[in-house]
Amino acid sequence: MAAKEFIVAIELGSSKMTGIAGTKNLDGSINVLAVVKENSSSFIHKGVVYNIDRTAQCLSNIVKKLTMQLKTEITQVYVGVGGQSIRSLRNVITKNLAMETKVTQDMVIELMDANRNMSYPDQEILDAAVQEYKVDNQYQMDPVGIQCKRLEGNFLNILGRKTFYNNLNRCFETAGVAIAEMYLAPLALADSVLTEAEKRSGCALVDIGSDTVTVSVYSKNVLRHLSVLPLGSGNITKDIASLQIEENEAEKMKLKYGSAYTESADIDNTMMLPIDQERKIESHKFIEIVESRLEEIIENVLHQIPTEYTDKLLGGIILTGGGSNMKNIEKAFANHAHIDKIRIAKFVTQTVTSNNPEITARNGMMNTVLGLLAKGDMNCAGGSAADGDLFTAAKQPAAAAERTKARQAIETPTGVVRTEAEKQQAEEEARRKREEEERIARERAEEEERKRREERKKKSLFYKCVNGLKRLGETMTKEETDN
Repeated sequence: MAAKEFIVAIELGSSKMTGIAGTKNLDGSINVLAVVKENSSSFIHKGVVYNIDRTAQCLSNIVKKLTMQLKTEITQVYVGVGGQSIRSLRNVITKNLAMETKVTQDMVIELMDANRNMSYPDQEILDAAVQEYKVDNQYQMDPVGIQCKRLEGNFLNILGRKTFYNNLNRCFETAGVAIAEMYLAPLALADSVLTEAEKRSGCALVDIGSDTVTVSVYSKNVLRHLSVLPLGSGNITKDIASLQIEENEAEKMKLKYGSAYTESADIDNTMMLPIDQERKIESHKFIEIVESRLEEIIENVLHQIPTEYTDKLLGGIILTGGGSNMKNIEKAFANHAHIDKIRIAKFVTQTVTSNNPEITARNGMMNTVLGLLAKGDMNCAGGSAADGDLFTAAKQPAAAAERTKARQAIETPTGVVRTEAEKQQAEEEARRKREEEERIARERAEEEERKRREERKKKSLFYKCVNGLKRLGETMTKEETDN
């Protein structure tokens, strides 16, 4: 029987594009209905779209396959935005007040808008995380209602290359797939694998993918840093492949023999590992290949943690993603980071039920797409798949209207990335607002000028009358004297 309500999320990964559909219960638990994967290595590199047409075709294939499994049309999808293009940058916006003034919500919104209107060469602001506000000399998370002469907003802007952002939007337009919401994938992941205690006390989430490693640093429940490294577990596979073997065979060797850390006493210098039917490699050389590359990854991860937080990660380091499955990876991180609290997030914190082996494996590889699914709150189901074309353009305005209505009801949460259409709509509304403000200011100026002219005119007539009466009086007095 076809499902009447469900949520669909799509993650655009460097090696695989994943589509998932599921239902959410009132208690927050998730029931996964369908999972579809397509190879994306030839048109998405390190999380960045390079071939729009092939990516669009892949999106179409995923939606069609999900539709066949669900026996229901898909009207919109939730999308994860990630990849090498993304980085964070701090920014400060200041507002000086003429006198001791009570901070209003409009003042705060004005600071936020000024920050979102910042221009970065070839970069798009995907999202902005409020760090804190400085009210005169005191830091506050909520400054509304406090009197001050100077208000300062501290923001963490999440940037992405404009080319990447535009290509991503074009892919969905070309595929005819409506976007319910675009989320920053690292933030959706963090919300699904980190505990409130870890976010509050300070932690670093390290998502080890095939081509990228994403580092997210949290403290006092606020995202403090986000960066994406252009290397991952696939680099280890490539290093093994340098032994002149196919990458798929190198991947098998990595999974079978690879270890992130090996005690010196456990290294057998006489042991040989089979490369193929004819060749073998000394075990200690294989260990050196794997550990050298992993050490480089760990050092780069640690370098990404801002110095002011390196000694404040009371929540420790949380590892996730496919690369976190390597044997002894906690030990390797502990040795280099000198942090004892290392946790591997094998699965999301939500309760998930599914018969799909990729979900039940609980190996961290599906955490991001499950996190995106958990973010969904709008129905993505249409009518029966037999009732019409899945990609009917008329469905898209309805999805957009539903999304707009939902956004009007609640404040846009952190992690939401505006689509190109939403961005243009916001710019159009801002333009209309500016024009309205300019019109009102112009009308006020014209009214004030009119009043000034009237006043001058009145004064001019008054003085003319006074002077005329004065001259008339003088004339009459002179005539009386002459007589």
